[in-house]
Amino acid sequence: MEVNLRCDNYFVEDKAWHESAERYKTFLNENCNKKIVFMELGVGMNTPVIIKYPFWKMTNALKNAHYICINKGESYAPKEIEKKSICVNCDIGEIIEKLGRM
Repeated sequence: MEVNLRCDNYFVEDKAWHESAERYKTFLNENCNKKIVFMELGVGMNTPVIIKYPFWKMTNALKNAHYICINKGESYAPKEIEKKSICVNCDIGEIIEKLGRM
């Protein structure tokens, strides 16, 4: 059994996946002029074209967009969106634990 990663020709991109992708595009189109936060939790460089690069691109393109990344050892943002970004170099489990104590 393998995790559903886009690393070979077995990635599940079925009807439900395409329907979800369309709902996501619709959401972005309907809300592109509002305040949007693109939050990336633990996304590395295995498949950056799926989440990381699109988040960076949209954060740069959309006036009211911001980018948040929580990822131990891989938390960063390009210079183009640096002022619109919050990068936390920490284990997500630690963040969740701290939030649970609030």
